[in-house]
Amino acid sequence: MTLDLSTLNFDKGQGLVTVVTQDASTGDVLMVAHADREALERTLATGEMHYRSRTRGLWHKGATSGNTQQVVSLTADCDGDAVLARVRKAGPACHTGEETCFGEGRWDTLAHLDATLAARATGPLPEGAKPSYTRRLLEDRNLRLKKLGEEAAELVTACADADKHRAAEEAADVLYHVLVAVRPLGLTLDDVKAVLAARARPKVP
Repeated sequence: MTLDLSTLNFDKGQGLVTVVTQDASTGDVLMVAHADREALERTLATGEMHYRSRTRGLWHKGATSGNTQQVVSLTADCDGDAVLARVRKAGPACHTGEETCFGEGRWDTLAHLDATLAARATGPLPEGAKPSYTRRLLEDRNLRLKKLGEEAAELVTACADADKHRAAEEAADVLYHVLVAVRPLGLTLDDVKAVLAARARPKVP
């Protein structure tokens, strides 16, 4: 998380720059607010979003509600009068209780699955409850690798048979088992997406 505040044009907005806050996992635009130098300095110092409101003054997002926004990256636009803040949110971004200030937001199935896997990997099992299929996979290396191989083989077969419906189902199973397989290594969906993003960037000659 780096941002050179000297590159920002605070004078253009009478001491403020526009901040577009985006969910780093789903890509949803969560909210649009403003920040001055002090707010951005606090953001850089704490790793959580701070804003400047003309009515509320300096405010730490989620300080009272708990719906904090952990900073992933801060990027200035080409004119230096706006900042894109990519964050991981701890709750709804809007004061109305909506996920974003523009409505419900996009339902990112893979991001939701990854969050569920994280909870299953760390959450305690209720006394007397049987472990779920996901929990059994996470706790048994041989089982999860075996199932990943089986699902991959079933996808290959469905594609070879040109069975579109079954191929879609098997592809979904493979994605699930891939995320389960890498979770015990400390890897998440974000790590996989970061590799894909790096590969998609144009190569500099």
